[in-house]
Amino acid sequence: LSNRYLGISIGGLMEPEFVDQPWTVGKFVSVLQHLLVPTIVIGSAGTAGMIRRLRANLLDDIDQSLAQYPFSILLVKQRKLDVSFSKPITIIVGENGTGKSTLLEAIAAGCGFNLSGGGADHRFGHERTSPLAPFLRLSWLPKVNRGFFMRAESFFNLASYIDELAREYPDAHQAYGGKSLHNQSHGEAFLALFENRFGRDSIYILDEPEAALSPSRQLIFLRLLKNLEEQNCQVIMATHAPILMAYPGAEILLI
Repeated sequence: LSNRYLGISIGGLMEPEFVDQPWTVGKFVSVLQHLLVPTIVIGSAGTAGMIRRLRANLLDDIDQSLAQYPFSILLVKQRKLDVSFSKPITIIVGENGTGKSTLLEAIAAGCGFNLSGGGADHRFGHERTSPLAPFLRLSWLPKVNRGFFMRAESFFNLASYIDELAREYPDAHQAYGGKSLHNQSHGEAFLALFENRFGRDSIYILDEPEAALSPSRQLIFLRLLKNLEEQNCQVIMATHAPILMAYPGAEILLI
């Protein structure tokens, strides 16, 4: 190729007539011409080696990232994130650790809700972030950002936040039944939230709403779900409760 396209022989460092001859400008030019092709070959080989090492390092980093949360959970590993919520009530069920709460948290983040619990206007607790949310693309029509993210694990903090608001805004408890959620039993406080704070044309993301509810109160909660369905609401919840899973017409998403 060198002889054909460049007219340069790479059989030596210079043309044969300059071998054993004193250094001249012609001999120096000949050496430069003969160094061109080896320089390109050696440089390309070095670049290729560097690219191979870089690629190997990147693949190692990717493999390590995919082995970490949230990519390590079953929901993501099995690529079950292409989900359509076509019914007013969707119930997500599955074993512990499959990613139910992680998925709900990511959806809540997409809606702009406080990930410690509450709606878009609730600001309490440390700033939680969803590691899965940046990798999800949510779309709905019409877009609704009214609603609430209820997570049983941080309900106590939510109740405390409402009490703090009530010190500055005395009517703050009205949206939760007219009295402090802390001044009720755990189950009563849950129902007070569901009965008074939830309204029409909204999206509600509920993580184990049955956590404080007795079987009889779970039946009451089913009636509240029916009311939300009739008020053009979307409910997406994760639960382990067979009573809630039996809600008529609900879409069951097993992960």
